[in-house]
Order: sequence, then C-alpha cells, then structure tokens
Amino acid sequence: MTDAKKLFVKTYGCQMNVYDSERMVEALAASGYVTTDQVEDADMVLLNTCHIREKASEKLYSDLGRLRGLKAARPGLKVGVAGCVAQAEGEEILRRSPVVDLVVGPQAYHRLPAMVEAGERLVDTEFPVEDKFSLLPKRTAMRGPAAFLTVQEGCDKFCAFCVVPYTRGAETSRPVARLLDEARGLVAQGVREITLLGQNVNAYHGAGPDGAWGLARLVRELAGIDGLRRLRYTTSHPNDMEDDLIAAHGDLPALMPYLHLPVQSGSDRILKAMNRRHSADQYLRLVGRIRAARPDILLSSDFIVGFPGETEADFQATLDLIRAVGFGQAFSFKYSARPGTPAAEKAPVPAEIADARLRDLQALITAQQHSAQEAMVGREAEVLYEKPGRLPGQMVGKSGHLHAVHVQDPEGRIGDLVRARVSASSSNSLAARLLSRIA
Repeated sequence: MTDAKKLFVKTYGCQMNVYDSERMVEALAASGYVTTDQVEDADMVLLNTCHIREKASEKLYSDLGRLRGLKAARPGLKVGVAGCVAQAEGEEILRRSPVVDLVVGPQAYHRLPAMVEAGERLVDTEFPVEDKFSLLPKRTAMRGPAAFLTVQEGCDKFCAFCVVPYTRGAETSRPVARLLDEARGLVAQGVREITLLGQNVNAYHGAGPDGAWGLARLVRELAGIDGLRRLRYTTSHPNDMEDDLIAAHGDLPALMPYLHLPVQSGSDRILKAMNRRHSADQYLRLVGRIRAARPDILLSSDFIVGFPGETEADFQATLDLIRAVGFGQAFSFKYSARPGTPAAEKAPVPAEIADARLRDLQALITAQQHSAQEAMVGREAEVLYEKPGRLPGQMVGKSGHLHAVHVQDPEGRIGDLVRARVSASSSNSLAARLLSRIA
C-alpha cells in the first residue's frame, strides 16, 4: 500500500505503556498508518510517556527538542505526546514545545484518530465516561508468543510518593466477557503466554455474568482457554493479595511461579509515611503464605531509598527485610519528588546519602539474583522461545520464573515451548541444553 502513512512510536516506562502503545497503533491503523522503526521516515511521531521515573518531563522535552529539526525539514510531520506526562502537564506541553500537535492522556487515547484527523493542535486529558477499550478496534496485529492484556487501570491507594491516582484516575476494572474475548483472540493469533496488567492488578473487580469477579476467578477462567499455556499478572499490592489468589498459585499449572509484589521499604515508620497501609511483618507473613502455596515461586519487588525522613535505622530495616525474603530480582530507585504528591512537600534525604544507600541495596539484590539463578543450574526449566539468539542455531526465551534462557536449538522456532536443563548462569541469563519439545 503505497499511500500508507508511517507512524513512529517511542514507549517510555511500564508494561502498561507497552500495551497502550500497541492499542494506539491499532487505532491509528484505521486512519492509514503503518509503523516504522525509523523516525526520519515517519509522518507521525508518538511519544508515550511515563511519570514514574525520575526526570520524566525533562526526558520528554529533550526528545521533543531533537524532533525540532526533523519537523522543520518536514512541515507535515505530526508529533503527539501520550501517557502520564501528557496527563500531568496537558496544555503546558503545547506551550513549551511548539513542535507538538497533540497531547492525549492515557484515558483518552481511543479518541486519538479523531484528534489526528482534526488537523489542529489539541489536548485531551479528560477522564471519559465511556469505556475506551470498547471503542478501540479488535486486536488483529500479528505479535509474538507473549502478550500483555490490561484488565485494570487506576489506583485508589494514594501512596505518598506516587502520581498514578492523578494521572490514571480511580481504580476501574474491565468486564470479564471483554477480557475473555480479547484473550481468545490473542491465542488465535498464536499467543501462548498472557501477562495481565493493572496499576493494582490484584484489586481487579470486573463485572461478570453473576456479579463482580476477582482476579483469582478471572485467572482460573483464562487458564481454561485452549492453547493458552502461561499466565502472569503485574503489578500487585500486598493489601489486595487475597486467599483465593494465593491458592491459585498452587492450583493452576498455567500460573507461572513468579510474582512481583512491591513493598518499597522494610521500615514500619517509612511505610506509614508512604501511606502503604501495611507493616513489614505483614508483608513477611504474606510472603510465607504465598510460598506455602507455591514453594518454588520467585519473588521480585520495588524499593525506594532516601524517602523523606529515612534514617540509617530505617534503611537497615529495609536491608533486613530483603535478607529475610530472598528476592529473585527487584527494581530499586532513589526517591525523587513528584509534583502534587504529599511527599513532595517534605525535605529529601541528602543526595550523597541516598546514593550510597541505593548502591548498598542494589548490591544485596544483585547477590540474591545471582544466587537464585545459580540455584537453577542442573534443574529442568520450561522455556517459551521469543526470539533467535546471537549465536547460530540459538534460541532465547523465558522460563516460568521469568529468567532469560539461551538454548542451542537449530530447529527451534519462535513460540515453541520446550523443556531444557540449565547448564550455566551468567549475570542476567541462563544457558540450557534442550531436552524435549512440549506440545
């Protein structure tokens, strides 16, 4: 199709944004856009932003600055900003960056095609009364063997450091029937693993045929879809980890033995200041219950160091919690203020102290990650191939524990599920020898 317009998308941040970018691409396909990997070839550039990480706005404006010359050379080029920075800054983005044509928040991207067609500089950051997902086209794009599926958006927790309630809105859950229909469509396209997404995914409470369903019931129903071999979900809040969901980890072979369960701190004083509404002991007891249901489960978490008021004793309590749990991996960050959040009004820990604490915490997490990977050596693992490796005849995929695994398999294909024996561990991946193929 020679008259197709080319769309370049840059996605920042979380898995939810990856999913949102896919849906925006599908929505714009109806307006004649096809994706390109070369920004220089694009008729439209879409930057899908994240506000969680440090200096999110600065990164956006830096990228917009680099687009200034491209737009000068190609006056017809459209530039759009989507996502959480778009939601937070709105009209300010148009004011600061004349290169931008469209600003659309994460709850309004179903209206993106109409905004493009309007041909004006527009901002849409309204929280719609309609269900945006029901207004988007069905997912028909070809994809790999693993896919994301958003089941829940927004957050009602109001952690003191977090902008999500302000940029994504209140907790909402998608209806069961629509999720099952979308999941079956993904499987029909060859998807074998689905990761359910939500800012508080285990707070899911979607409308079902007989009342509201929780995440555990949804997972059990999804596990029955013929051809769907693996399920995961992220991100969870400890306060929403209910008994039936814990039990599902022991009952369902399709539910992978990996759980991302952010705790943020091991200090009760800091947890209270963060408005987390759980204690370190409650978290540890929850971990014990999860491991009782699924002993081989690998846990990951999020940690913030240098939160306002954090003392050395508070930081040591965090290290104690990490040692007690033994994480397979974790994401850790130095606290950075987000405008409009309660914590932003408080004095931060001095940067040099926060930097030192972050280095110490990451060294401990890295040691635990390497220990978890070393423990896999000699064991069997099921691996879902996602791409060819760098070596001839090599395939790379994910284990049930979300480890990247390299397997020498000249006959392997993307989407194959195989059984392999782990032979070695490197810094961020495993090597394994093919044993057999799984139907």
